[in-house]
Amino acid sequence: MDPTHRAPEEHEQGHDRSGGEPGHRRPSRDSGGADFGPQTPQQVRVVQLTAGDLLLTVNPVDGSEVEACPPGSGPDAPVRRTPAERADHERAGAPPVPPGPPATQLPLLERQEERERLVRLLARGRSVRLTGQAGSGRTALLDAVAADCADLAPDGVVRLNGRGRTGADLLHALFDTVYKAQSHRPDRDELLALVRGIGAVVVVDDLEIGGAALDELLAATPECAFLLATIPEVTTAGVDAHLEEVLLAGLGRSASLALLEKVVERPLTEDERNWAGDLWFESEGLPLRFVQAGSLLVQRDRLRADPEAFDEYDYFEPRADDAPPAPVAPAAEALDVPLPSLGEGAAPAVLLASRLSEAARATLRFAVALGGEVPHQAHLPALVGDTHADAALGELAGCGLLSPAGPRYRLAAGVLAQLAAAGYEDDAAAHARTAAQHYAWWTSHPSVTPRRAVTEADAIVASLARLVPGDEVGAASAAVLLARSASPAFAAGLGWGAWERALRVGQEAARITGEVAEEAYFHHELGVLALCTGNPDRARTELETSIGMRGALADKSGAVAGRRALALVADRSGDFPPLGRTPSGDEVPVIRQDGPGTPPGGLPGAPLLVRHTAEEQPTVVSSLPPGPAPRRNGGRAVLGGARRNLAAAGAGALLIAVLGTVVTLGVTSGDGDVPDSRNVTTEQTATEDATDDGPPADEPDDGSAPAGETTGGETPETPGTSESASPSTSGSPSPSASSTGGTTPGTDDPTDDGSSSPGEPTPSGKPTKPTTPPTTPPTTPPTTPPTETPTTPPTETPTDDPEPPPAEGSSSASGPVESASAPESDAAADPAV
Repeated sequence: MDPTHRAPEEHEQGHDRSGGEPGHRRPSRDSGGADFGPQTPQQVRVVQLTAGDLLLTVNPVDGSEVEACPPGSGPDAPVRRTPAERADHERAGAPPVPPGPPATQLPLLERQEERERLVRLLARGRSVRLTGQAGSGRTALLDAVAADCADLAPDGVVRLNGRGRTGADLLHALFDTVYKAQSHRPDRDELLALVRGIGAVVVVDDLEIGGAALDELLAATPECAFLLATIPEVTTAGVDAHLEEVLLAGLGRSASLALLEKVVERPLTEDERNWAGDLWFESEGLPLRFVQAGSLLVQRDRLRADPEAFDEYDYFEPRADDAPPAPVAPAAEALDVPLPSLGEGAAPAVLLASRLSEAARATLRFAVALGGEVPHQAHLPALVGDTHADAALGELAGCGLLSPAGPRYRLAAGVLAQLAAAGYEDDAAAHARTAAQHYAWWTSHPSVTPRRAVTEADAIVASLARLVPGDEVGAASAAVLLARSASPAFAAGLGWGAWERALRVGQEAARITGEVAEEAYFHHELGVLALCTGNPDRARTELETSIGMRGALADKSGAVAGRRALALVADRSGDFPPLGRTPSGDEVPVIRQDGPGTPPGGLPGAPLLVRHTAEEQPTVVSSLPPGPAPRRNGGRAVLGGARRNLAAAGAGALLIAVLGTVVTLGVTSGDGDVPDSRNVTTEQTATEDATDDGPPADEPDDGSAPAGETTGGETPETPGTSESASPSTSGSPSPSASSTGGTTPGTDDPTDDGSSSPGEPTPSGKPTKPTTPPTTPPTTPPTTPPTETPTTPPTETPTDDPEPPPAEGSSSASGPVESASAPESDAAADPAV
């Protein structure tokens, strides 16, 4: 049934299209739903796995977090895979079968002696190093020997690829093939204990390690027999490794011609045999050269049958409906196409590529840009821009331009250099950037599993290596984006070799572009990786760098994650910080405040902010300039800081109140006769404290400041003085009241610290006679007897209207003047002033 056009009986039976019960309507589609409006942001893939006894949480946003595994939540013990699981695992690690017609299975010629020798050595438990030139047929020989050794060891045969792999990578790959451990990567001690019990024939192709690294690999697996295929340039193992050396030479002349006939699938002509003989001499009998030479002869046969076979159409591309079929020339009328030259036979990559489809040539350009790594056939349609570009992999493999490398393909030996010399590398930067953008989208897609991303790790890392360092605009930014997207997938897929390489390249790209946040992320991930792999020194360096960068960026969540990992590093390495030390970036500033008795401006040179170093010594971050030296008056400290300001403000307010009272009385008074000034008396307000035993204010102590000094601190602070003072009710303010801050003589004002503002007006000292008398005389009697006025001889002050001295117990305008002039002689006589 067509799902678009429903049958009529479906509606007659009352069934709902949505599959619900009859009679229920399907809910209406919301116009603002996810189908029409903005899509819901995809959830970030946070993966948890264990590395030894550590719990690693791969967080693509703020950075991975690592902590000790909680008690009781450790990983399960690894178990050995069953034969069916081993078969599935090996099938997943094999390169994909190229689309198109199946390729011809080529025989293994003149390798029977080497094959039997290798099997004998491996059966005795000896490890063998098979050395041969690139293109000498090492991979084909390894396949044959692996098939012969399938039943020699308890754990069978393990096939590994050593291109770009370290010794630790090979050990983990061996463990992953034999054991099944879900989301668990054992530490080095656990890994060595597990691989020590593996008994298998380990076949490693394209080995790139040697020397001490190879010695460690062999010593860690005493129950395994290794068959290592490598090129002569790789350093051999030490003497203690006891490796058997087997050299793989080229094929003989007759075997080379037989292989060429097998590729062409027909007998060779006399000219072709002579041409093949010259090629054998030049290539030293490398089988790869004769496979490629056979592809040249196949293309020559097609050209002889159809001269336009490679001009417009290709047998992988659909032919137009109205296009006539290609004419097939009879054998007698076949065109005479010359044989390729000896140079073209020795380096056939350019000639072979020129006769392939456009999609195949575009695939070769991407492979050259990625350093020989060929993208998976599922990525070719998106990269090339052709929906049928996946068929290009079959074309390239059929021509001998590709060779298998683990779970993928790469350019065969010598093809990369030949294509680069022919101009296929001209737009390498643009192709690498296109591949980087595609892989950045692909690795961050939710449907792509981490395992799938790990199988494409070599092509991804190759695109990163091409972009950094690069002079092209936007190349480094594309590398940062790809490394940011791919590195969490590599970490979650346990491809930690590729994880480290991607982080290194991403960190360098972020440094070039100036993206400090991304650079801090890569440093953090490198620190976490070093911690999980047992390198605390490198972990400490990377994490401290990341914390510093994130602190400068105010990235609090990232800095917290870094400090947690750094604390775990310190715990693992036994490097505990001193007690009381604050973590880096969380220092609390110590603010020193002025207390009672502190000189104005605080202590001289006192630091404002103090941070504690590792030695617990105070370090001055910012200090105030030294304040003025404290002034002493009779051995007593003056007020300072906030109290001094408060006293000055109170004195000013009191003076304003007195002046306002005088003005108010003058305005509200009548025009009557001015009473005699003898009748105007100034009543003294008693202090609130009845036990005031201090000397009066008009009798200064020894060493007091002169009366004319109004800024400084003339009045000493006497214990037990009153906290308030009342202004005089006299009609005319006395000069002494103005000069002493507006207080009545005979009272102690604690707020008078002698610190008047510089802008306060200073009275001239000449009394002013009131023009109008007060409306009402003072009626408030003093609560306590007034203090006696000292009998200091007054100083003559010329006035316009001299008045007789007041009676005892009362105050007048001349009293304060006499008290103010008395300290002058004392101060002159006292040498301490």
